[in-house]
Amino acid sequence: MCIGSSPKVSSPQVQAAPQAADDAVVNASDEDKRRRRAAAGQKSTILTSAQGDTTTPTASAGKTLLGA
Repeated sequence: MCIGSSPKVSSPQVQAAPQAADDAVVNASDEDKRRRRAAAGQKSTILTSAQGDTTTPTASAGKTLLGA
């Protein structure tokens, strides 16, 4: 237990956040976003309807034994 006054602590200086106002930086960021969206391509789309795959199976000959 310490009796007396608390030590004086100075707070650190707060720096302003960097601004991306330069046109080259903004254009590079936009180009990067466009390139990433284009790279996603068909992987990000839904290829079936809400009912799913509604085609009939083609191999409906029944069960077969492997190696027979």
